[in-house]
Amino acid sequence: MAPSHVLKCCQKVLAWVPVAFIALVVAWSYYAYVVELCVFTISTAEKAVYLVIFHLSFFMFVWSYWKTIFTPPASPSKEFCLSKADKEQYEKEERPEYQQEILRRAAKDLPIYTTTASRAIRYCDRCQLIKPDRCHHCSACDICVLKMDHHCPWVNNCVGFSNYKFFLLFLMYSLLYCLFVAATVLQYFIKFWTNELPDTHAKFHVLFLFFVAAMFFISILSLFSYHCWLVGKNRSTIETFRAPTFRNGPDKNGFSLGCSKNLREVFGDEKKYWLIPIFTSLGDGCNFPTRLVIMDPEQLAVSSQNEPAKSSGPNQSFPTRPLSESQNRLLTSDSQWVESGPEEENVKSGAKKHIIVSLES
Repeated sequence: MAPSHVLKCCQKVLAWVPVAFIALVVAWSYYAYVVELCVFTISTAEKAVYLVIFHLSFFMFVWSYWKTIFTPPASPSKEFCLSKADKEQYEKEERPEYQQEILRRAAKDLPIYTTTASRAIRYCDRCQLIKPDRCHHCSACDICVLKMDHHCPWVNNCVGFSNYKFFLLFLMYSLLYCLFVAATVLQYFIKFWTNELPDTHAKFHVLFLFFVAAMFFISILSLFSYHCWLVGKNRSTIETFRAPTFRNGPDKNGFSLGCSKNLREVFGDEKKYWLIPIFTSLGDGCNFPTRLVIMDPEQLAVSSQNEPAKSSGPNQSFPTRPLSESQNRLLTSDSQWVESGPEEENVKSGAKKHIIVSLES
């Protein structure tokens, strides 16, 4: 049996096969369109227009594909790692409830709002860190990836917080590239098919180019439409199949702030950069705005003092934390801060005032 490191090397090499296949198809499509179609087949002045538009779409497609492949997945910062003392204590402790108590103590100052389905702290034994919200461990990359969506074999990389915008642009420019190629090749495809043009070495390339472009367009269209829907709902592929669990239970819309804010979270505030494959996503990948009710800090302090015994319970929920600066950027434009009720009703009921974030649905 081969050593494990040899198998890992073989796996790494084989992982590039899908990327190499795509690269070869794209290189051949460039040759078939520019040389065989525009140089040897088209004799009219329209070839200049075709070449300009083709090279523009080709450049944006290759640029976004490159960024998707070679942008490293973002990992949690060091603040999510256990201290040396906590790590030793966690490894020595065999009882799960006491391990959870160690994790709760370490996570009390972290911006975490989600738990496992059993209300436990999300901890990665492989990376030995507390997982931030929307972070998951990728078995292929063997790291925890911030806002992980999926591991894509066609880019040999994890699609997550650091390159999700690039992945969306890659799909979009792939669609435009295939659509343009198929639309401009169609008339020459028909002429070759009906023998209106003489049989030359370009015939095979033109016929096959149309089929390949149409096939990729249809397959990518469904994937791109699905991810557009995910962006509008502010969900990842993982969260679609397994809703994140908040203090009030699973909520598939827990991170959704409304379509416009969800779009800005991925593409940024400045629309002039939306279609360019440069990183403009909001936030740090560890802390995300939620639809949670944000309570008065004074009320939180009183409630935490009145209920100290619940800290060790298995169903303990995380305390509500103030919004970070990146969260506030998404909530300031259309957010409306509303008091809980008239002052008279608050006095009668003896309840403290609290405020909620009203978000667009």
